[in-house]
Amino acid sequence: MLEDVEERREYLKKVNSTNKPPVYKRKVNENGEAYAIGSRKRSKAKVWLRPGTGDIVVNGRSWVDYFRRLDQRDKILKPFGLLRLTGSMDVTCEVKGGGTTGQAEAFRHALARALQNWNPEYRPTMKENGFLTRDSREVEPKKYGRKKARKSFQWVKR
Repeated sequence: MLEDVEERREYLKKVNSTNKPPVYKRKVNENGEAYAIGSRKRSKAKVWLRPGTGDIVVNGRSWVDYFRRLDQRDKILKPFGLLRLTGSMDVTCEVKGGGTTGQAEAFRHALARALQNWNPEYRPTMKENGFLTRDSREVEPKKYGRKKARKSFQWVKR
């Protein structure tokens, strides 16, 4: 019995000592582009990143035309600003589903992942600022017998 316990301890020491942190490698396709997918609420975004002059194209249109609100544009550019890469990379994005705010946040998530694939040294900075974490909040479904998910009909005593 004691021998089994000792063997188990030795085995666990060996297994735990071989656990190494994951090594992130540069992932670039044959065209020299980094690719990533991001999501937020019901929106999905696919991003291709390559060195260039800073052009950003969303669904075949300029990103300024696609995202009209300034706060959405700021969200998208935050990873570039954080890494001081503004104007040095071309981005092509396909976004589907949801509204424009969800699409902007999905775009930012995919962009952060693509930057990590482009250069794994960017990962700690992006992780620290929460750009690589998928925001898991979703819309709560409506319940029967209620107006909305939580709002109830007005109650009248008499």
